[in-house]
Amino acid sequence: MTLHGADGAGGADALLTILELLARQAPPARFEALVDEARRSGLGDGELHRLERAVELAGTIDAGRAHDARREAGLAALADTARDLTLSYDLDGLLRVITRRARRLLGLDLAYVTLRGPHGACYVHTTEGSRAATGTGRGDGPRLAPGLRIAEGYGLGGAVQLHGEPVWTADYLADERFAPSGSLDAGVHAPAFDESAESALRTEGLHAIVAAPLRSGDTVIGALHGGDRRVRHHTAEEIALLAALADLASLAVEKAGLLDRTRAEVSELERDSARARSRLTRMRHVSEAHSRIMNLVLAGGDLCNVAKAAADALDATVLIRDPGGRCLATAGDAPGLDEEAVAKASLDAHAHRRPVLADDVTWVAPVIAGSEDLGVLVVHAAGGLTGEDERLLELAAQSVAFLLLMRRSTAVAEGPVRDELLDDLIADPPHAPQQIAQRARRLGVDLRRPHVLVLARPEGGEQGRAVVWASSYAYRLSGLKTVQGGCIVLLLPGIDASAAAKAVAAELSPLLGHPVSVAGAGPAQSPDGVGRMHQEAGRCLDAMSALGGTGSAASMQDLGFLGLLLSDDNDVDGFVDAAIGPVLDYDAERFTDLTHTLEAYFASGGSPTNAAEALHVHPNTVSRRLERIGELLGPEWQKPGQVLEVQLALRLQRTREVLARGRVTSDPARQPGPPERTA
Repeated sequence: MTLHGADGAGGADALLTILELLARQAPPARFEALVDEARRSGLGDGELHRLERAVELAGTIDAGRAHDARREAGLAALADTARDLTLSYDLDGLLRVITRRARRLLGLDLAYVTLRGPHGACYVHTTEGSRAATGTGRGDGPRLAPGLRIAEGYGLGGAVQLHGEPVWTADYLADERFAPSGSLDAGVHAPAFDESAESALRTEGLHAIVAAPLRSGDTVIGALHGGDRRVRHHTAEEIALLAALADLASLAVEKAGLLDRTRAEVSELERDSARARSRLTRMRHVSEAHSRIMNLVLAGGDLCNVAKAAADALDATVLIRDPGGRCLATAGDAPGLDEEAVAKASLDAHAHRRPVLADDVTWVAPVIAGSEDLGVLVVHAAGGLTGEDERLLELAAQSVAFLLLMRRSTAVAEGPVRDELLDDLIADPPHAPQQIAQRARRLGVDLRRPHVLVLARPEGGEQGRAVVWASSYAYRLSGLKTVQGGCIVLLLPGIDASAAAKAVAAELSPLLGHPVSVAGAGPAQSPDGVGRMHQEAGRCLDAMSALGGTGSAASMQDLGFLGLLLSDDNDVDGFVDAAIGPVLDYDAERFTDLTHTLEAYFASGGSPTNAAEALHVHPNTVSRRLERIGELLGPEWQKPGQVLEVQLALRLQRTREVLARGRVTSDPARQPGPPERTA
């Protein structure tokens, strides 16, 4: 555009040109070119001054228009950010939007948000424009990245935390207010120093930094930072815009916190509801399981059925034991059961009258009726028991107690009939065997199975409790009971008379609180053998009394050679085999002479040297043979009690050999050979 001379028309043309440039939003360089052209064209001083003034006013108008545009863009960005807050529920996403817009609107190199931690220190939550993401930072120091911890009171963030107002600096690295010895507010604030945060800022190469507070009510919870990698003076409008974005970030944090708390409350309500439903379901399961167990009891089910029902309900192994620890019924396997821990827990369970934990997976529940101890329930649950399971365990124990009491009542009711049957079995002469067998079958007793007979004599005190217990005990084991001559007579299924006697003593003595002498005999497998067992048990009980064994439990087998003399069958083979059987077997298998060495040893008064002379061998040979005998008979074979039985067995064996040779001599048809020994 050409300007003419110093006349009014030229000045008017220049003003028109300025208006056209202003309308087209021409850059400032075009206005400056217009003034330069006017000077070159020789425009008069007055007109040139007016032209310069017009250009200046046009620049002011353009700056105002640019300011309005920036202000409008900032307001639009704030409106967009506020709208985003209503759309997104993710705190990380919201803060990323805010830092991205702060960086774009203010023309920043870097924007980041710090939030205050629970102990006062801050940490970087979100960054935009950090070199940490691109790996272009200087050196190997810490980067301004999410998770970086910043000491309380450090830098601009510390100043914002203290004053609650925006803080800025044109050149942070050269600003002495933020040096370790500086003071942002003389006498009030001495900034803290954080070496890692300081190093991160230097790695980013930041100079100009501005920070605005994030507030929650009157509390500052963090700051929105903007930074440039050049020296820059921020305007009041830029600081206000950053503060407005910081307020939106505060809303985002509060919204996210509220949502987190709401989610946590909803989750807790859901968990409470799930727990309530689970508890209700479990209580229903407990009620149904208890009903099934009680129906079994009332329908006449036995302990095995009750144990299985309880095991299914508890998903565990269940053992029902009597007061003596003997297993009455089992459902499942419990390998590696710590019996010592179970015994201790049994005492605690009865003392506290509730289930007790024996170890991590084993519970013991008392089976009690009033003050009477009926036994325990041992539950081995690999998956543990809940509170409802413990309640079910208590109910199962009560059901078992009820069943045991019902059995006792039945046993007491049937007592006279059962007593009469056992009286007839031990009568002399015995009653008709066929009739007795039929009566026994009607009472659930199979006399064709092996049975043992136990004779128990309470030593002092009344017999009432002992008789009641014996009725229940015999009924529980499918046996019979009667009382004769002040002694309780029990006919029980089994083959080990000694074990049966000890089991009776172990349970009856604690119940009565005074000693009980118990003798066992048997086994027998027919009705006519019961009387013989009764006589044998009586002789055993008399022998125990004569030997000072009152209050103990034993059988003929436990009495050694006395049992051999007192028993009806005189089992010489069994006695010899028990006393020196291993030595006889060793000689027979290896063609050795340990038996003669034993005889020579005893004949010489227990002297290996004299025994060697009698055997015509070296004393060391005798010593080695005696060591071998000790290995075969056990380390206590030379103690007085066992020595007596060994000597008696040797004499019996020698006598049998002599008699065998006599039979061979008197019968020419038989060939001589070694004597036979019945195992």
